[in-house]
Amino acid sequence: MQYHPLGAGARQVSRVGYGAMHLSITGRPDEATGIRTVHAALDHGVTLIDTADVYCIDHNDIGHNERLIRKALRQWPGDRDRITVATKAGLTRPDGRWARDGRPGHIRAACDASLTALGVDRIDLYQFHAPDPRVPFPESVGAFRELRDEGKVRWLGLSNVTVSEIEEASGIVGIHAVQNRLSPFFREAIHDGVLGHCDRMGIAFLAYSPVGGGRLNRRLPRHPVVGRIAAAHSVSPHAVVLAWVLAKSPSVIVIPSARSPAHAVDGASAAGIRLSPGEMRKIDRADFPTG
Repeated sequence: MQYHPLGAGARQVSRVGYGAMHLSITGRPDEATGIRTVHAALDHGVTLIDTADVYCIDHNDIGHNERLIRKALRQWPGDRDRITVATKAGLTRPDGRWARDGRPGHIRAACDASLTALGVDRIDLYQFHAPDPRVPFPESVGAFRELRDEGKVRWLGLSNVTVSEIEEASGIVGIHAVQNRLSPFFREAIHDGVLGHCDRMGIAFLAYSPVGGGRLNRRLPRHPVVGRIAAAHSVSPHAVVLAWVLAKSPSVIVIPSARSPAHAVDGASAAGIRLSPGEMRKIDRADFPTG
């Protein structure tokens, strides 16, 4: 496994993390399978788990994923102190929809609920899930700063943000991580400068949906370029794509999700894949349609 600091001055975490969302949304596995999946990731060197209060079915199920992670960690026989858990606030799930709520009051209440759900006194990495256009951005970020100052949060992160928003937030409080989408299907983090900015500022970049997500993820085994490279390395196409994302910058930490232990192990294996410059160029130039 490869490791990288979770931002300047923060602890090192595995460059392949585990995104736990799919253990709690529609189509989630049973609890026992979910716990085995988390354990499989941890047993194969993963030390970063990414969750959120809204990884659930609807507003009646808030905190499901956080509670599952708490249970999985308590049952895991390994060293819990090596594991970093990141969670988020700033979204809600009214009747199963995804909605933004960046009001300081909501963020503070969400933090208290997450502390209880995770069973901790302090959240390792607390991330603003997405800016709310109805709430001034500095007000939302200021609420996170207050939570850090009160000792409820160790490190702070942003998600779904632009370079200008990262800069604005950094003028208010130290930002250790940015979580934006990055995959061969969606490369806006490269093109819009967010990844480069994180490199320059020593901010960890957490790549979510690194294999495309949903139906795009299911296309990868049939992708001609990725398939040939996977066969050459005797690994899965998904692991090849994760290795491609990791190779884009030393600041990148991928957080693939998995609904089964086998998929969690496959994701962790990407840390050991070294793609040649020629293989990187082939993926760079390949067509990854999203339609």
